[in-house]
Amino acid sequence: MNAAPDPGAAAAAAAGWCAARLAGIPAAERTIVILTGAGISAESGLATFRGPDGLWEGHRVEDVATPEAFARQPELVHRFYNERRRRLQRVQPNAGHVALARLARGWPAPVHLITQNVDDLHERGGAPSVIHMHGQLTQLRNRVTGEILEWSGDCWESTPCPRSGATGQLRPHIVWFGEAILETEAIDAALERPALFLCAGTAGAVWPAAGFAGLARERGAAAIEFNLEPTQISDRFHRVVRGAAGETLPAFVDALLDGV
Repeated sequence: MNAAPDPGAAAAAAAGWCAARLAGIPAAERTIVILTGAGISAESGLATFRGPDGLWEGHRVEDVATPEAFARQPELVHRFYNERRRRLQRVQPNAGHVALARLARGWPAPVHLITQNVDDLHERGGAPSVIHMHGQLTQLRNRVTGEILEWSGDCWESTPCPRSGATGQLRPHIVWFGEAILETEAIDAALERPALFLCAGTAGAVWPAAGFAGLARERGAAAIEFNLEPTQISDRFHRVVRGAAGETLPAFVDALLDGV
């Protein structure tokens, strides 16, 4: 019987391939773009966006993640995100988050970390900068003024805005279905000319993020996917590494930093 492939060894081999690809590029031009999705945070104990039953923490997405749902039942939506915020405070970044942060700090060229996740685990793992394209659980937005507020506790319709004092103005700073993603200028700039594109823990089912790998390859990037299972976009990558992010990403980062 053949032994199962070692995820760490596969990740290190992928790093060696990347190092060879990058060898002819000046160090300052070896820009890396990283895209992360729900899979990396799931390893810390946060539920993925949709479970096998199509529900998100027991709720239909249409009931908690659309502007219409918030207009219809604001207290239900607030309760849902209050629970997510409390749960986030009980989990910690895993080795995958820490490894990507180490790569961002130790790489000689810009590293742009784009996440579809709304948690703060990348920041708590040490990442110096994170592009949150879908918003953040730890922030609220005033629907009237547009002001973004850092927030760690519960929020309800009766919660007054710390700035205006008015109630009924605050909502989660989350991109819901039917709304445009955030930080589009930063994302466009990051994807302008990457040398390496890494994708970890995303199923490739949500656009526009699902198109980033193809775009990066068109612009000359070496593209590597890290995921437990095949995804809808696996065929767009030069190399695919199967395994938990907490195991594959540290091995990849160690080998990449040692090899260039």
